[in-house]
Amino acid sequence: MVAADEQQLILQVKDGNHGAFRVLVERHMKQAYNVAYNFVNDHDEAEDIAQESFIRIYHAIGSFRNEAGFGTWLYRIVTNLSLNRLRQKKYITRIDPIEMDAFMSNALTPIDEHHRRDMHALIEHALHELPTLQRAVVILRHLNGLSTKQVSTILRCSEGTIKTHLHRGIKKMKVKLNMVKHELV
Repeated sequence: MVAADEQQLILQVKDGNHGAFRVLVERHMKQAYNVAYNFVNDHDEAEDIAQESFIRIYHAIGSFRNEAGFGTWLYRIVTNLSLNRLRQKKYITRIDPIEMDAFMSNALTPIDEHHRRDMHALIEHALHELPTLQRAVVILRHLNGLSTKQVSTILRCSEGTIKTHLHRGIKKMKVKLNMVKHELV
């Protein structure tokens, strides 16, 4: 039902209906902002990226073929714009500690709250040190909860490539965090 409704909205936007575009923006703005913020860790930049994404969508909606779905198209645009900003300004990516608990529990032994905050900063740093594609895969897969197939569509890579980058990225982060854990002990 949502997909059919969304397809109808897209057709209306293609016909010049600004109200339909406003509905699409309202439905997806928070998602676009959150993806951008996970990359750039700056509210203003994330807002700019989300807005720029919708401007690009508005101008390119005529060529949208709905092969992968509107949400996937939006993720691709937001991700590409975010990665471009990272390359330009070398931002450190934000990680929500709650969302990374599973990752941390695999890499670390239980630690007190003071060390947990320190580890949060170290996780951000470890993620920032990953090569761009590995960082993008980890963010999209683990922080945004997308499937491997969705990430492969967004980044225009095969699922095998995504799995490889995800595995390598997580492995590098675990090694870095385990080295830090041993230094703390």
